[in-house]
Amino acid sequence: MNFKEELKKRTEEAQNIIFAFLPAEEGFTAPLAEAVNYNMRAPGKRLRPILMRETCRMYGGSDHVAGPFMAAIEMIHTHSLIHDDLPALDNDDYRRGRKTTHVVYGEAMAVLSGDVLLNYAYETALRTFQVPGAEVQAAKALTILAEKTGIRGMLGGQSVDVLNEGRPVSAEMLSYIYENKTSALIEASLMIGAVLAGAPDHETARLEEAGRYIGLAFQIQDDILDVTGSEEELGKPLHSDEKNEKTTYVTLAGLNAAREEVARLSHKAMLLLEENRKECGFLMALIEYLVTRTK
Repeated sequence: MNFKEELKKRTEEAQNIIFAFLPAEEGFTAPLAEAVNYNMRAPGKRLRPILMRETCRMYGGSDHVAGPFMAAIEMIHTHSLIHDDLPALDNDDYRRGRKTTHVVYGEAMAVLSGDVLLNYAYETALRTFQVPGAEVQAAKALTILAEKTGIRGMLGGQSVDVLNEGRPVSAEMLSYIYENKTSALIEASLMIGAVLAGAPDHETARLEEAGRYIGLAFQIQDDILDVTGSEEELGKPLHSDEKNEKTTYVTLAGLNAAREEVARLSHKAMLLLEENRKECGFLMALIEYLVTRTK
């Protein structure tokens, strides 16, 4: 398998699925839909939808069932990026190599487009209930999506991150932030893919744990790239954590320790995937790529 070619192919396929669910730019709300689509169509890894689709396929599921949830999780992720970039939070002018929403459309429209995406994600996910025979799986998947997004997930982690900006943060608190702000949606991606395909509960729980390790490794690699990466490759300014006085794994433990932790966490995730005894060669290669990426 040529991983780079496969990743490109699967990214494009995931992107086409996501784009099919985007709102039409028409009527009085056309400017809002345009702001939403500006973000959703920006170049991106589509990591979470790809993870969801691969896991669903691993258990014999189809795109017909997974598609709405793939779009939904990318909408939720994009909503978080729009709000992260606002002047009240990180105040970043570039994201994915393009000007951020508040720079292009203004702060008010940035807030509203983020809000719309969070709500539209659930509107989109609910379409799975229209698939005959998928109602039970869709209900379980929707519960996971809501829990991993809310106060005990992504938004909870984001709140702790924002409230402690510029303050000393313990290793325990940093782990909480990373597990919720970043890992939660990766956990949700793996779990929802499995649930939609009817995977056993104990294997779904194992995927949740693997997702936690993948998310932590992914976030620590982000910390590393903020110090060592190329602004051209990353598509956003370097040293933004330093600018915002944020504690990161690199500032707490140092660059070498951070690299060692990324390797340790990714290895644990791979071992858990192997325990489910399913064909997951692409998922393994994807994890390896994520933790060694340069952008």
